[in-house]
Parts: sequence; C-alpha cells; structure tokens
Amino acid sequence: MTEHRPWRGVLVATALPLNDDLSVNHDRYAQHCAWLVENGCDGVVPNGSLGEYQVLTPEERARVVETAVAAIGGDRVMPGVAAYGSAEARRWAEQAGEAGCRAVMLLPPNAYRADERSVLAHYAEVARSGLPVVAYNNPIDTKVDLVPELLARLHGEGYIRGVKEFSGDVRRAYRIAELAPELDLLIGADDVLLELAVAGAKGWVAGYPNALPRACAELYRAAVGGDLGSALPLYRQLHPLLRWDSQVEFVQAIKLSMDIVGRHGGPCRPPRAALLPGQEAAVRAATEKAVAAGLS
Repeated sequence: MTEHRPWRGVLVATALPLNDDLSVNHDRYAQHCAWLVENGCDGVVPNGSLGEYQVLTPEERARVVETAVAAIGGDRVMPGVAAYGSAEARRWAEQAGEAGCRAVMLLPPNAYRADERSVLAHYAEVARSGLPVVAYNNPIDTKVDLVPELLARLHGEGYIRGVKEFSGDVRRAYRIAELAPELDLLIGADDVLLELAVAGAKGWVAGYPNALPRACAELYRAAVGGDLGSALPLYRQLHPLLRWDSQVEFVQAIKLSMDIVGRHGGPCRPPRAALLPGQEAAVRAATEKAVAAGLS
C-alpha cells in the first residue's frame, strides 16, 4: 500500500486576509484556500510566517486551521505548529490532528540559539502528537541550522518525515539525499525552486502562488517532471517576484501582489510596516508585467 504523504506537491504557505481593523477575515480565508486548490495547488500551510502566526491570538490561530480544513479538507492542510516551548508546539500539533489534519510543519526552537540536544528533544516532543512532522529549516530567521547531518539524525529517530529547506544552499539537497534518502525534501524558498526541483524535491511550500497559483503550479510540475524547456522560460519570467519570498518584506510583497491581481491581500499586523515606496514600485511593476504576460 502506498503511503500517503500530504506534504508532497504545491502547498501554499497562505497569507491571511485581514480587515481594515486588522481582524481576521475568515470567510475570505476560506475562499482563498478553495481558490488555490481550484487553480492547481495541492494544499495549504496555515500559520506559517507568511500567515503572521506570531501575532495571532490562540483563538485566532486555532480557527484559521479549522477554517482551512472546512474549506478544502484536512488531507490538504498542513499547519505550522511553531511555538517558543515544545509543550506548546505539541499542543498545536494535537489541535491540528483534532481538526482533521494529517501532518504538521515545525520550526526548531526559535526563542534562542538551540543546541543539537535541544533540537532533538523539541522534535521528539512534537512527534509524540502522533502526526507526521515536516521540519522547517530557516537558519536565517531562527539562528538554528538544521544541517543535513542533523536532519538525518532527526529522520533516523523517527521524528520527521520531510524538511522544508530554506537555507538557500541548493547543494544541501544532494547531501540530504545521501544521508537520509527516505526524507522528503521540500522547496522552502520560491527563488530556488528550479534548482531544488532538479535536485529531487518532492514538494514546494510556496509563497507566490498566493497571487499567481496557476502559473506557479505549472512551473513546479514542469520542473519536477524534468521539462526544462517549459520550466526555464517560466522561471525566468516569475523570478523577479519569486525572489521577494526570501526578503524581509515577503509578507507585504506577496499581499500587494494579491491585491494587484484582484485577490484580497490587505494589510499586515504590526510590527510589520508598509513597503517603502521603491519596494512597492518594484513589486507592482513585476506583478503587472506577469499579469500582462498572462501568468495570473
């Protein structure tokens, strides 16, 4: 029997629609999740950094997961369960399971620069929830680097089943495959999609499909299918936008692109500030160029 791995394919790290008063618009969020699936994406990742989970109340955070599940089904929803404490992260994983989700995504400890023993204990605790865990390696923001050797140990202990790789170092894909061949590599940064797809990635936890799902899904499938004749020109067209996923202002940029293409991106909660005029102009120009090319 083939094992179900709900983290494979294009899973959109969803931006969260906010009203003008910065309250969560759950109806629009449900519509957004359904729209993404209708336009070629395989699922969503609520409560990631793009979903501004750090500034949500516990009640909001739980409801976001429940809203996504109600909209597209638990098999298509892999929530982020990051928290400062391992016990809290495990509780979020348990909440995800109770809501009907089949997997969760977990950052390492990020309140301090954790050592290897702490990282292992953190993933061990959340794995006790019973749901498969996909690790999220983001050493830029967390200051904790899940290097290939540590990922292989986490996988060998049975704590993780995949990894969202956001280091930007595409060379790691080959080392991970050597050390842990059964660990699924997921593209974690939009602007290295082609490189990691060629290296054997099994999925993409994606940002820019929030605005351009159809074109991004087409790019991903061409890339993992080895159709470079189709993938490379599309990658070049989209790259001026995809690279924003690796910038500090990625949430604001993606929400602006959503607004431009007729979706509701809307504001961000503080402390995220509005884009500077030059940044806004760059995002707007790149988005409008993609729309003019028929990529929306």
